[in-house]
Amino acid sequence: MLVPTLPRLYPLVLLALPLALVACQPRTPQSVTETPIAPASPTGPSVQLYGAGATFPSFIYLRWFEDYRRQRPNIEISYQPIGSAAGLQQVANETVDFGGSDVAPTADFIAKVPRGLVLIPATAGSVAVVYNLPDIGPGLKLDRRVLPDIFLGKITRWNDPKITALNPDRTLPNLPITLVHRSDGSGTTQVFTAHLSAISPAWQTQVGTGLTVQWPAGVGIKDNAGISAQIQQEPGSIGYVEYAFAKQLNLATAALQNRAGQFVQPTPAATAKGLATIQLSETLAGSVPDPDGADVYPVVTYSWILAYQRYEQPDKAKALREMLQWALTEGQTLGPELGYVPLPPEVAARAVAAAKTIEP
Repeated sequence: MLVPTLPRLYPLVLLALPLALVACQPRTPQSVTETPIAPASPTGPSVQLYGAGATFPSFIYLRWFEDYRRQRPNIEISYQPIGSAAGLQQVANETVDFGGSDVAPTADFIAKVPRGLVLIPATAGSVAVVYNLPDIGPGLKLDRRVLPDIFLGKITRWNDPKITALNPDRTLPNLPITLVHRSDGSGTTQVFTAHLSAISPAWQTQVGTGLTVQWPAGVGIKDNAGISAQIQQEPGSIGYVEYAFAKQLNLATAALQNRAGQFVQPTPAATAKGLATIQLSETLAGSVPDPDGADVYPVVTYSWILAYQRYEQPDKAKALREMLQWALTEGQTLGPELGYVPLPPEVAARAVAAAKTIEP
């Protein structure tokens, strides 16, 4: 079955956004009190910035850069959603002006970047388990045993007694389960497999956690957009994507069991509660693979923009600092409509302060 390629799918989904979204005028959150970086004239020197990396934040990054150029027509920012692993590699090779990753790079990685690296948590969200079951709506319950067993290939049909026992109010079809997973190096994969490792000793032993893993079952598809398209087209399929993709394409999302024993869907409120359990380090790195607490959705993450500490061209450093200032304040108000969760005020303030350290 053919799957739309990345360049085709993103424009199609973006064109499907409500017209009201384009008319939305963001407001600066009152809780971010960092002194703003002084704005430059919209008719300053022309600057082009090129970024690449995670597909997780694609919708909000594309929206930010489009809206920002309306305000600053002399600043052109392009972003290629090629996956976190490829983005990290391009940052290491210094072939981009900034990268995107859903996984904060390690201290060893940062130390090997000659120009230094600044981690900017830019947005946040959840990894949703999505499925295509005709006549079965969202909210299918998957507990902490069934979820990893499906992705291990141990549960192979939708009417398996282990699934039906969790969902007695639903008539599940006698369909084979088609697993869909990422084929490229993916931060979304690392976040999802870290959760599976945290809840399943069998998964941790047999598969583990990583940007790429040896999947024991299923079909590999490139990027969040590709998985979303495959799920949308194939009845009986199940996979994992950043929630914004599920929201934009109206994919059914599963209710996953959290540490408190509750079955929770990836709503903005449940995702925000999960993010609140993540304590970021001095370098603004951090993750929690299985957050604790009532009403918490259990698979959440920040997504980082990776900026160099030093830029050879002062205009690029200045343009990036100013864009980040806008994205971390006014730009955050665009997140909920696109399927993202705004940064907590204290995280936004720390991110603004980190952006100010970018040097020409």
